[in-house]
Amino acid sequence: MKRNITINLCGRLFQIDEDAYELLQQYIESLRSSFGREEGGDEIVDDIEARIAELFDELRQQGIEAITIDHVKDIVTRIGRPEELAGENENDNHNDNRGHRYDSFRSAAQDVMDNVRARTAGKRLYRNPKDKMLTGVCSGIAAYTNTDPVLWRLLFVLLVVVYGVGIISYIILSIVVPEASTPNQMLQMEGRDVTPQNLADAVVEEDERPAEPRRSLLGSLFTVVLKLLAGLFLGILAIVALVLLVCFLLAVGTLIIVFTVPGASHYSLPFDLGYMNLPEIYATHPWLVVVFCVSLLLSLSLPVYAIIHILLEKAGKLRPMGIAQRILCILIWIVAMFTVFPTIFALQDLRNTERESQVRTGGTITPYAINDIPMMEQDFKYFSENNWVMVKTNNTEENYATLTSKGEYFTGDEEVWYLNGHEWDEDQPLVYQAEHQEVWVEPGVYSLSCVVRADGWGAFVYTVCNGEKQLQDIPARGFKGGELWQSATDSLASNKGAKGLAQRQQRKWHNIAKANHSRGYGWSRVQIDNIVVAHDSIPVVYGVSTVPEFTGHPCHAKQFSAADFVLTRTGDLPVKK
Repeated sequence: MKRNITINLCGRLFQIDEDAYELLQQYIESLRSSFGREEGGDEIVDDIEARIAELFDELRQQGIEAITIDHVKDIVTRIGRPEELAGENENDNHNDNRGHRYDSFRSAAQDVMDNVRARTAGKRLYRNPKDKMLTGVCSGIAAYTNTDPVLWRLLFVLLVVVYGVGIISYIILSIVVPEASTPNQMLQMEGRDVTPQNLADAVVEEDERPAEPRRSLLGSLFTVVLKLLAGLFLGILAIVALVLLVCFLLAVGTLIIVFTVPGASHYSLPFDLGYMNLPEIYATHPWLVVVFCVSLLLSLSLPVYAIIHILLEKAGKLRPMGIAQRILCILIWIVAMFTVFPTIFALQDLRNTERESQVRTGGTITPYAINDIPMMEQDFKYFSENNWVMVKTNNTEENYATLTSKGEYFTGDEEVWYLNGHEWDEDQPLVYQAEHQEVWVEPGVYSLSCVVRADGWGAFVYTVCNGEKQLQDIPARGFKGGELWQSATDSLASNKGAKGLAQRQQRKWHNIAKANHSRGYGWSRVQIDNIVVAHDSIPVVYGVSTVPEFTGHPCHAKQFSAADFVLTRTGDLPVKK
């Protein structure tokens, strides 16, 4: 329970808490001590007291019956403490003027520099809180240079198209340049002398927003467009914050699953955390795992915190971040980003080292398996995520080959994974049969297309539907050239100089033709037609096989690849007569 005191401030009675009264009394006494020896100092303090009484009246109109210490602290912050009002403006102006004397340009730029000095003399650069669309950077620069803020806003918009320089520079200035939050700083931003009378006027007019200067029709239109862009930017920030928040929650949940659920490393989890073997590595390198987890969570959570703070600040729910807080958040985020990627590479190296050690010692290389067929982690991930199963291979836990690969995709994209079979023993034939899990479609006629390559005959693409098996052999054209490469090369040559050709198609042809130093990777497209699905309860199964017992042909291929399987409906079922 607190005791309230009734005070008389400028002829008005207010109820105020005892601790709030003591703070207010100390503040007013410090004002009289600071301004008492100056000419007109008492009148300045009286003006400030009148302003405090007006702010108390506003609180009472809002339904607040008793002034608390938090209210007084807020008012003191808005008006400024005596040392801020008295300021160190003379020293600041002296430093600013001294900085201008270090002019290294002695040529035709002298006139420009003199003009800049004249415009900025006696001013300090602040962000203007009274005329801002985002953070007040442009209006602050305009006040500092005595120019129209529309010009600076237009400049930043134009710089956005120059590799995003406008956005980056605006963000940096928003962080580095402080906001003019006190009367003393507002006067310095406007280039007005920091005198007691000007301070008193600034305090009295602190909440009064000056009328916007009249602008031309073009300037007004541009201001409206900027306001719309600012709203769009805040909307994009909100979406980014939501996406990052979801990613953060997924990362937290995934880490909990990885460390608590046995066998979680066998499943596909967000951020591929399930395949990183974090619990096993933690047993030998705990600090590496801890640093990775902390840096991952910080790199996701800090942008969420910053964006939400900005949005709440725009809504008037929070005060702006201080410069130190902003710089600290950015530094922590940069450290987190520069930490998370090296730790990922270090974790990958540890897993590879462990696997190589197991190979050398003859131990079990990996626990991953489908249909009791052991496979590398990369194979298990591909098969699991794309609904493939391994039907037959000559892999064993003691000696086996990889079942997928990347690096020679027909467009030259080295990050695309595909099925890849190759013999691991020259004395044994290539045994490989992978099958896509059942696809349920509506009745009709379908075709299956895919891209393939092989270095010998005997590898087939197949479909099985309603007990009917259809085979299409993979062309044995080796691993250079190929029908896709030849077609793209011919299309580029025949359409050279043609107008109206779709840029996307042109770019795709170019990528295929230039792959492998313009030699191609041997890929061709094959297709199986007339796949009849008579009923929606009949699935379509497709895959690749080199097994003679299944294909009816011996396999002479030592390696083949297959990718981009697409099942397409080509027509309706034929009408029975």
